[in-house]
Amino acid sequence: SFPGGRRDPADGDAVATALRETREELGVAVAPTSVWGQLRTLPDRHGMTVAPVVANLGPLEALTLNPNPDEVEEVFTLPLAHLLREENQGYTHFRTAAGYGYTLPVFLNGPHKVWGLTAIITELTLELLLPGCY
Repeated sequence: SFPGGRRDPADGDAVATALRETREELGVAVAPTSVWGQLRTLPDRHGMTVAPVVANLGPLEALTLNPNPDEVEEVFTLPLAHLLREENQGYTHFRTAAGYGYTLPVFLNGPHKVWGLTAIITELTLELLLPGCY
């Protein structure tokens, strides 16, 4: 999943929360000027509202990640080219006890599977950044 968490009283807005959480979870300080914008808010499975924020972190090779072991078990990245290959894209179908069914995107990467809210945010980002390619 992406860095994230609840808004603290000191956070001015969703962007400030995202920047703080990225610093706390990954040890990456993102400048407010690197923020490209905020995607539409989404509900999570617990009824909370999630406000995805998109920012340019620059080249991965230039980043020094220092994950917080209390919050992050593992870090991996996926290149855009990988996400755009059809063989790495799929869908997961769910059915509730009430008979309601829904389908969510999933992205495959060896032992890692990007699914759930993270896959939805990834799909929205791909649609925004690469219209017509995804």
